[in-house]
This record gives sequence, structure tokens and C-alpha cells, in this order.
Amino acid sequence: MNREQFVKHYAVQRKNTVSLKWDLLEQRFGDPDLIPMWVADMDFRTPECITDALHRRVAHGAYGYAYIPESYYEACFNWMESRYGFRPEKEMLRLTNGIVAAMYYFVNTFTHPGDSIIINTPVYYPFAGAIRDCGRKVVSCDMDYDHGHFSIDYDKFEKDIVENNVKMYFLCSPHNPCGRVWTEDELDRVLFICQKHNVIVFSDEIHQDFVYGNHKQICAAAVSGGKYANNLILAFASSKTFNIAALVHANIVIPGEALRAKYDAYAAQNVQADWNIMGITATEAGYINGSAYLETLKDVISGNYEFLKKELAEKAPEIIVCDMEGTYLPMLDVRNIINVEHPTKEPVCLNGKAPVNRDIYDFVQIKCRLAVDYGEWFGEKYSGFFRLNLATTPETIKAVTNNIIIAYREIVNQ
Repeated sequence: MNREQFVKHYAVQRKNTVSLKWDLLEQRFGDPDLIPMWVADMDFRTPECITDALHRRVAHGAYGYAYIPESYYEACFNWMESRYGFRPEKEMLRLTNGIVAAMYYFVNTFTHPGDSIIINTPVYYPFAGAIRDCGRKVVSCDMDYDHGHFSIDYDKFEKDIVENNVKMYFLCSPHNPCGRVWTEDELDRVLFICQKHNVIVFSDEIHQDFVYGNHKQICAAAVSGGKYANNLILAFASSKTFNIAALVHANIVIPGEALRAKYDAYAAQNVQADWNIMGITATEAGYINGSAYLETLKDVISGNYEFLKKELAEKAPEIIVCDMEGTYLPMLDVRNIINVEHPTKEPVCLNGKAPVNRDIYDFVQIKCRLAVDYGEWFGEKYSGFFRLNLATTPETIKAVTNNIIIAYREIVNQ
């Protein structure tokens, strides 16, 4: 199946389907007619292998208590080993109702109120939310930035850890929203620093299956032959891969026996939840038979990125399209055309998040007619950036790109 065939077959209308992304535009952004480019889910149906498996489960008609079948472990571990060179042991795996929920569990397991947890900003905003909600201190280590490319300042990272007595690190790999797929050397350096200073690592690898070109996803637990595995928690899921986020199901791998025992003691008192049989069923089916779907989906997304980047480079050259080595959520940098250092108006509050520069809001929402995730939401210093979701149809991307070019021309021709 090629790109065009995939889009024709899997693209789906999502309005009036209880879709957060499509049906809450007025509630979250005050305008129901925006093009929804926020929320990291996709405008494509899940593959038939998953819907068929769910249909069989539903048709059975009995939804009693369930256990994790051996076939589930085999499917997950085969997927991880064949793609990322790491095969967990069965005793390492724990299931949770999503990776964000797991963050709360592990923050409360391994840190105490008032402890510091470090993140590389700009980063997926539930990271900071989980830290604050649990009464911990957010240590934001801003990344270096050079014309669309983000990288970690290792000296600053270590300095921030030491000065703030950091106890835990939330690693985003691949990085959302910076689009980076970390090399093994990059991962080795941050994991070494964390191990050196007794900082436990929670590695969110939910976008591991979305990596493009010559870039290679390196599982944190496999870095340097696994020498840091006992100091980290690995989180991955099929929710992004197969567009099944609403099934709220995730895999947590805890290689270290000591960390595992401590988490299990916490979970015995605080995580009394049964398995979601639909999430188990869908994940197993996807990992067994979903590879072809994923590869063509990635080709569609890569094509969307290439189109956006090429068109803006030619017709709106002062707008920077940041790297998308992985994920499907690149950021755009419009600071060359909008002065964020000296805002002309009061900021606007949207979606219950950090206030947004009004000039950026006017450009993105009023002129471009887009609902997006704004840079301020990922880190306080990132006004002038916004994130786009490219897991949609080429037709939508063409409309978005055209709107951006028209709005750009209005500004530069003033």
C-alpha cells in the first residue's frame, strides 16, 4: 500500500465522534472553525488487525476480570527486541493506565515532597504537571537551540542536578516537541551523569516507533550494553503507534530488582487497578500484525513534513521548521517575523495552560486559523514557537501550509 492508498483507506472524519481534538475546539480555543493541529493523536483509523481483534473480544459478550496472557508478553517483547535490540524479562513488566499516570506513580515511589526533578525544556507539558501536582520542584534545563535543532547542554544539565539536589530525571525519547531522536552517545552522557549523582531516570519512549530516515531509536535500557538499566524505568505504549490512546494502556519496564521491589510496595497500597482487556487485546494484535500499517503511516507523515518544510522554505523563508527526526509533532519558530521580546498586547490564556504571547496568538489562531500547542506550554522561554501535529491527511497539511504562507506574507508586506 502506498501513501495515496493508505490515506484513502484509513483517513477518517472525526467531527462529532467525542474527539477531544476535533469536538472541543470552541471550549479549549474559543473557535469551533479552526483547523485542529493540537493533541497528539491521528486522523487515521487503527489497522484492521486491531479492530478485528477488538470485534472478536466484544462479540464474545463477557467482559469479566482478566489476566495478562503469555501471548501478550511474547508480542511486546518480540516487538522491542526486533526493533530496538532490547528484550525485557517477564518479571520486569508492569501495566498501567497510560504513561502520564505512571509518572505520578513513580514520582511518589522514588521521591518525597519538595524533592527536585529535572526535565529538558521545551518538553511535553504533562512532565512539569506531574512534578508540580505531586508537590515536587521542577528543574527546567533548557536545551541549546540552533536554527531548528535542539541539543542538550551536558554541563548545565549536571550543574542543575548538583545545585538542586535532583532525585529524578524525566527523559523524553524521542523528544516531544523538539523532534530529536537521541544518539547512543547523547543518551550515554545523560545517563552517566544521572547514575553518577544517584538520579533515577524515567524514560518516556512512547514515540519510539516514529523515527525517520537514517535516525535510529536507542532504547534507554539498552544503552552501552544495558549498563544503566538498573537505574531507570522504561515506559512505552502502542497508543501513538496505532492511534488507540483512548484505551489508556501502557507498558512499564523496571529492569532493576531494587527499583522493582520499591515500586511494587508502593503499588500494593496505591495502584489497585485491574487490567484493561481492550488495551491488552489491541496492543497484542498491533505488535503481532501492525508493522506494515506503521511503515506506510510513517511514510505519509514523513511526506507531510517534507511538504511543509519545502513550501515554507520557498515561500515563507523566515519561518523555521524545526527538526523532526522522530515523533509526528515538529515545532515552528516564527520569532524572525514576530518580536516576542517586546509584546504589544496583553497575553491570552487558552486551554487552561500558560499565557500565550498575543502577537503569536494573533498570527497562529486569527490569521492562520489553527489550533496548536504553543511554545509557552512546553517551557516558559519558548514564546514564538508552536507545535503542529502532522499525523493527518496531506490535504489538511496543504491547507495549513497555505494559511501560514498567506499570514506570513501579510506580516512581511506590512
